[in-house]
Amino acid sequence: IALQCLLCLTVWQHPYVNIFKHMRVEEWKKTSREGDVTTYMDKTLMCSVFRIRGSIPASNYILLPKTSTQSLGLTGRYLYLLFRPSPAKHFVVHMDIAAEEGQVIRVSFSNLFKEFKSTATWLQFPFLCGAAKGSFFYWPGLVGPAPSTVRWTCLMMDLQYILSVYLNRRHSHLKTVKLCANMSVKNMFTSDLVLDPGETETQSPMPREMSFPVPKGGSWHDLYDYIRWVKLHPDPILRLNRIIGFGGATMKCALWTKSGDTVVYPCHAIIVSMKISSGQQRFFIGHTDKVSALTFNGNSTVLASAQTGIQSVVRVWNYLKTNCLAMFKTHAHSLSSLSFSYSGGVLCGVGKDGHSKTMVVVWNTLRVTKGGEVSVLAKAHTDVDIQTMKIAFFDDTRMVSCGRDNVRLWRVRSGALRSCPVNLVEYHALDFTDVAFEEGHSADREFASSRSGHILEIDYGSVAIKNVRRLLPAQQPHAQRREKQTFGMGLGIAVNSISVSSAFCATGSEDGFLRLWPLDFSTVFLEAEHEGPVSLVSVSDDGLSVMAATTSGNLGYLDVSSRGYSTLMRSHTDGVLGFSVDGIRRRITTASCDRTVRVWDMDSMQQLYDFVSEDTPCSVAFHPSLQVFSCGSSSGLVRVFDIASNVVARGTERAPDALTVSSDNRCLAFVGPSEYTVTIMAARSLDELLRVDVSILDVESTTLDSALKVCFSPASTGHLLVTTSANKILWISANTGRLLREVSKVHKHQCSSLAVSEDGRFLLTAGHNAVKVWDYNDIPSQMFIGHSQPIRQVNFAPDQMAVVSVGDAIFFWDFLAHPQETGTDRRLLSNGMPRRTAPLPTSPPPCLDISSIDRIGQGEYRCSFFHSLFLRFGLNTFRMRYICMCIYVCMHVCMYVCYFVVCYTDSLKVEKPVRPDCYKHFTPRFKTSTLDQSTATPELGEEGLRLKAVIGYNGNGRANMVWNPETGLFAYSCGCVVVVENLHTGSQRHWLGHTEEISCLAVTNDAQTVASAAGGSGGSRSLICIWNVQDGTCSNTISYHQGAVQALSFSRDDFFFLTVGDFTDPEVALWSTRTYQLLSRVSVSGPLHDVAFSPSAASQLACVGSHGLYFCNTHTQGLDVELKVQRVCVPEEVGNVELTALCYNANSILFTGTNSGHVCAWDCNTQRCFMTWEADQGEIGVLLCRGNRLLTGSNTRRLRLWGVAASCEIHRLGSSALVLLEQEMMLDGTVVSAAFDDVMDMGIVGTTAGTLWYINWVDNTSIRLISGHKSKVNDVVFSPDESHFATCGEDGSVRVWTAPNNELVVQFQVLNQSCGSACWSPSKGGACVVGGYSDGTLRIFRLASSEMELKLHPHPVAVTAIQYSANGQVILSAGRDGLMAVSSPVTGLTVRLISDHKGAPITTIQCVKKQYKEFGLEGNEMWLAASADRRVSVWAADWMKDKCELLDWLTFPAPANPEESDSLPPSLAAFSPIDPGLVVYTGYGVERELSFYSLAKKRVIKKIALSHWAMCFSLSSKGRLIAVGSKERVLKLIKSSSGRFQDFLHHSDSLQTCRFSPSGKLLFTVAYNEILLWEVRGL
Repeated sequence: IALQCLLCLTVWQHPYVNIFKHMRVEEWKKTSREGDVTTYMDKTLMCSVFRIRGSIPASNYILLPKTSTQSLGLTGRYLYLLFRPSPAKHFVVHMDIAAEEGQVIRVSFSNLFKEFKSTATWLQFPFLCGAAKGSFFYWPGLVGPAPSTVRWTCLMMDLQYILSVYLNRRHSHLKTVKLCANMSVKNMFTSDLVLDPGETETQSPMPREMSFPVPKGGSWHDLYDYIRWVKLHPDPILRLNRIIGFGGATMKCALWTKSGDTVVYPCHAIIVSMKISSGQQRFFIGHTDKVSALTFNGNSTVLASAQTGIQSVVRVWNYLKTNCLAMFKTHAHSLSSLSFSYSGGVLCGVGKDGHSKTMVVVWNTLRVTKGGEVSVLAKAHTDVDIQTMKIAFFDDTRMVSCGRDNVRLWRVRSGALRSCPVNLVEYHALDFTDVAFEEGHSADREFASSRSGHILEIDYGSVAIKNVRRLLPAQQPHAQRREKQTFGMGLGIAVNSISVSSAFCATGSEDGFLRLWPLDFSTVFLEAEHEGPVSLVSVSDDGLSVMAATTSGNLGYLDVSSRGYSTLMRSHTDGVLGFSVDGIRRRITTASCDRTVRVWDMDSMQQLYDFVSEDTPCSVAFHPSLQVFSCGSSSGLVRVFDIASNVVARGTERAPDALTVSSDNRCLAFVGPSEYTVTIMAARSLDELLRVDVSILDVESTTLDSALKVCFSPASTGHLLVTTSANKILWISANTGRLLREVSKVHKHQCSSLAVSEDGRFLLTAGHNAVKVWDYNDIPSQMFIGHSQPIRQVNFAPDQMAVVSVGDAIFFWDFLAHPQETGTDRRLLSNGMPRRTAPLPTSPPPCLDISSIDRIGQGEYRCSFFHSLFLRFGLNTFRMRYICMCIYVCMHVCMYVCYFVVCYTDSLKVEKPVRPDCYKHFTPRFKTSTLDQSTATPELGEEGLRLKAVIGYNGNGRANMVWNPETGLFAYSCGCVVVVENLHTGSQRHWLGHTEEISCLAVTNDAQTVASAAGGSGGSRSLICIWNVQDGTCSNTISYHQGAVQALSFSRDDFFFLTVGDFTDPEVALWSTRTYQLLSRVSVSGPLHDVAFSPSAASQLACVGSHGLYFCNTHTQGLDVELKVQRVCVPEEVGNVELTALCYNANSILFTGTNSGHVCAWDCNTQRCFMTWEADQGEIGVLLCRGNRLLTGSNTRRLRLWGVAASCEIHRLGSSALVLLEQEMMLDGTVVSAAFDDVMDMGIVGTTAGTLWYINWVDNTSIRLISGHKSKVNDVVFSPDESHFATCGEDGSVRVWTAPNNELVVQFQVLNQSCGSACWSPSKGGACVVGGYSDGTLRIFRLASSEMELKLHPHPVAVTAIQYSANGQVILSAGRDGLMAVSSPVTGLTVRLISDHKGAPITTIQCVKKQYKEFGLEGNEMWLAASADRRVSVWAADWMKDKCELLDWLTFPAPANPEESDSLPPSLAAFSPIDPGLVVYTGYGVERELSFYSLAKKRVIKKIALSHWAMCFSLSSKGRLIAVGSKERVLKLIKSSSGRFQDFLHHSDSLQTCRFSPSGKLLFTVAYNEILLWEVRGL
């Protein structure tokens, strides 16, 4: 109780807490010490400090407070430790930090630790000790013991950040601190302020009693070290701005929008929408591989895209909002063509199935814009070649396709997709490339193009050729309507693409020409020549522009009226290897595998110059000021390009590998002469200064580490950064070569590129497809992923305001970190020169062929330095005299870069929103699972399972229960399911539409409509479902708010519907209930907690939140509705509080509750508060007013009923107001929802304990209606006769329920323990339930007496599995240590210990009756045990004779060294109910599968493949069914005999338990605390 009071009253802790002074350390009454702990006068600090000597941490320490069972209770976010490690010694610091979730996390740091380690309750960080300035380097520290010149250090740790990032926990308070071994300590303190010890005039200087002394005129940082351990800001620190690139998987994919002012095209895995007038780009990010197809609906509001590769998913996007509406997969791979119908209701795609056979699929996308699912209308397999396929604009059910030797017409009818070939007669051998309709005209005009130049006009009705024209290079008018030429009459124009408008036809051909023809193809009236074959042509809807794409990566358009051609985008045709930026002229040069070097304008994205080479250019670098750049190539040649004069100088012989020049141009460093060494040289003289062998720095490694890349940090730091093959970054002193610091596991793969910002604050690294931005000093980082190919190079732009990354294309990112206040203008570049206006691009750019230049060349350009310097196998000489520019080019060689998926399409919020400190605000339960929507859900009426009942209520929701006493409607949420229950019969209906946890519900006043809200999956917007109460159908959906939905409300007349976003998106949205279209929206500055409409005026409503009360009015003018808001501050007499709840009465009085327990009464007419009173000691989260009675519910678990009649009447008369507490009840948890009748006599109340209570104020009684677990449910088991079932959970409870009405009978509670497993006794008389607990005990509970009958303690660790023997003579149990115990349920004695699985936690124990004498073993039952090391032991036993013999030992293979061993799926095993001689196993292995092992044949006889790793499974005794639950929230029902399966997505989290009833007629599934009961129908 004292601790709770201390935590509640945290005001005394501001602005900081001096911990040593607060605890009176010198008295040692509230603290303890052990070993050699003394005080001494430190000469540097000129004060007395504590010194801990002795090298054994367990024997020499200071502990605050006195014992580990006590708590400091310090809530400050930042901990400051003022200490000095002892020279040449090791020290350790332990901190126990309490999390809001109830756990205590130990955080330790020490210079004894070699690397970072973590568990669920312990974080270990290595500490790198600093050295005094002038010795080696005054920051960042040395590996191992502290150096002799180690200095006093101020260490600042962000406790909130550490728990959030490493364990996904929320910081509550600091519990204990233990300072161990070899250190001197001045003090510690906590604060919510970021304090700078080196500043005395800032807004947050270090308090005097905490500061270190600094002599007059001296610098704090010259004398001491300051180490900050805080979060990297802002978040995100990068934002994608623009991309240079086009294509990737195909160059035949680009679209016009309906308006004709924007083009949409793919750039590898990103879809780009670019306005042709300004070049402004928008991005559609989500694909993980190259985009292979795009298509629009008729009005360009819905976009569909497909990606290539084995993950050939299709995404459907809202084009205007750039958000993904749906994602699905039908084809196995190679999805190459998509086509939308004009209405957008049908989508057609062509790809390959699992046998690489062409498959055509037609999807129904009619409801996708309203949140509906995409379903397959029809699909067909075909052997014919299909190059493209398009849906006819005049009929959604008709399609046309073409390919080699065929043109086919398709039609969907009655769920089947059928096709018929066009009769091609003598043209049957043509290779057809494209088809086009003459849109807007008769349906029978359709054109098909071919590589032979033939254009076929096809009659759709007769499925035959109507006209044939052949396009020849010298086209002549046709004399006849039907061409009679043959293939021998000359080569035609190979047409790759065709597009038709009402006035002309456009063709793109292999000869590089875009041609415009009249519809009779009599002559060419306009043409444009390109640099490569034209792969795509597309006429805009208005017919004024024609877009063209080429195989060389160019995209442009022809203005038909002006006959002018504009290039929109050029791109490399292969991967980009390196780049360099000319900051003065705003240009960037790139080198690519396509053997070109190109120069681009950074602002217009236009290509200015193009240089072509025979060899592959590897790296480039601009001169600091001249229009000159150098390029190193794969042949070993370094060339110098003078852009102004188009001159190329001959270069040297060997290719540079890895080189960097310091920012002061004094030093250069490179990898060499071997891959294990890094050499540092003087830049001017090229004298060797230092050589570092990186292979010997890690003495514990069994392999030699080699250097990959090098990079100097700013000269002021004197650091050289080296990336290694062991995936490390080494900080090396450029003066001494001493290792200062290292970071391991920088990326999942090797770090391929790195760069440091000019101010030394940030570090960029790239590894495979990911980029990280690090705080250079403190090491927190942000990671951005998304490139479809490995990144080659990443770097800051010269002005430090952008980041450039190259790989599959060129990406420009806005760098959003705030500059340091240095008084300089960020518009100035690193060389001090301001930006200039970029030169206008030329089209086409000049092209210089350098392939003919002699690469060996003249002696004055040759240099033996490059011949040996960059060859890793030898460095023979260091003699070179060459301009710095040619050396500097090498620092960009062969660097990996990355590109990022940035999920922030709306306005950037630099400061991450902070969750308000009040329970009323909804916070979704933290989940690590992700929903897999690419599942095989059954068709309606064919389900093998039917959801029968949902057990429990989600106490984590807010206002997630509705009740109407007049109609009897009673609905509440559990997980992602809305449960509608009949209070008289107990029968349930279930509304299924959400995939995430439901936050709140609302009901209309006529009780005919219910709204439910839940967060979106995968970062998408939240989903609100509108339900028709009569038939339970979802009549509408709303997807609007970015985060969760905090509150819902219907107006008095049910014409308006109000939604409120959570603290991440504090916005009020007003909707029409007729159409559910958005009418008006208002954003506020702080979080909102509750909202309500006035019962007396439909146009009035109010909201409450962190910043006060908001009175709102709706103003209607015609069809327009405006929401006007007036904010009113909280009365001063209640203090600095948040308003958390509100309700109206019928007399224009508004009541609001606060997080301090006060209720305020407001006059809605004057918008003034006329009365306040303290209604509770805790936060009020629920307010209801009926007549003159007011209900309050709070986090103190109190439900109070107040009489407010006198206050309302006296206020009307202008006198002092009065309230009267009429009744009070104490419930089992915080009150989160309530609904009462019109006179407040009876109602239903929900609590965080997962209980719904029936409240009767007349009788002053409370009856439990719905019960559920608040915390995680670990097991659920049926009784043998299926009359009862039992559940057990993390809260230590074992609950017994009756079947089939699912009512709670009895609850057995064990405090401060968790129950991990439970089982029933097999005896029919005197049923018992046994539970296994985290303290290693077993407890037997008897139902008849509702008491614990016996307690056993067979294990020293937590019990993980428990089972009665088949005849009930013994109990088999297993612990986390792998030991199994056989205990007597009568005496409680442990009769046998089995250690065969020792060291690996047991996951499963099962017993069955079985006479097993085939191997000469006696026994009347078998049992098995499965352990986490993928081993299964099978035993034969006769417990009456005390016999138990090993029958078989199974070991299942798995890949070595899994990357995430802590998150591996469990090993599960079970006997087949039909044949106990068959063991079914699943677990982590080479494949996701179920294995059927025959004990008789001693081998696996059958396997069934799974789509996900199994987290739980159960075998049915009926119908050969297997239920499998996965982390992807998928429940899979499998028929073992045929392999047929169905998927069910009814849970909002990972499934951890599934259990068939003994008869096989019922099935339980559990995800966290959601318990679903299914009726098994069979497959």
